Amino acid sequence: MIKPYIICHMVTSIDGKVTGEFLSKPSCEAATDIYYELNREYNKNGANGFICGRVTMEGSFTGGWYPDLSEYPPYDSFDDFIHDDLSGFYAVSFDPSGKLGWKSDKIIDEDPGYGGAQVIEVLTKKVDLRYLSYLRSMNIPYIFAGETEIDVKVSLEKLYTLLNITALLLEGGSIVNGYFQRAEVIDELSLVVAPIVADAEDKPLFMASMVSDFELKEIKKYKSSVTWLNYKRK
Repeated sequence: MIKPYIICHMVTSIDGKVTGEFLSKPSCEAATDIYYELNREYNKNGANGFICGRVTMEGSFTGGWYPDLSEYPPYDSFDDFIHDDLSGFYAVSFDPSGKLGWKSDKIIDEDPGYGGAQVIEVLTKKVDLRYLSYLRSMNIPYIFAGETEIDVKVSLEKLYTLLNITALLLEGGSIVNGYFQRAEVIDELSLVVAPIVADAEDKPLFMASMVSDFELKEIKKYKSSVTWLNYKRK
């Protein structure tokens, strides 16, 4: 399969959770700082951007805003929209129904690991056709990868062939990580483990996971009791 190299890069609790109130605790601050440092290192070493699901993108970047689609006519084609004026560093948004409202075609963030990244929407054909006109008006590229659910392998092949994306950080959340894990396309795991146990209802690294094998390649312990675990797919 032709696809980018996928690195799942996440902060986790000791019990393998990746979303929840534990992330806002003081004992998680050092892990979060290390996570961002590693993010920048991966970008320096060849990553072309990052992948997140709708919920993570909304929480981190769009803040729940959504355009008034009544202002846009339905676009009458499910063709992919890729234009020539792209940045080469991408924020790939897995947004099956087109529910994210972007006010810019690039991520606006002070962190150099995210700021300036070109937004790419990955959609399915259940999207409102007016949303396509909105994306085009914003000059936001999009690709289709499925009828009602995103086909991970199709999306990755398109990202590689249409945009020459060779490596991406998969940065959750749990549902999107699970899509990738079940599709068996994750090449590397980069797990920053915070010294805290999460709540029982917090979300795991992979939602609805299946059995797969990885090999531990590197482990690093920090003074703050944070541990970094690096695995490669067997």
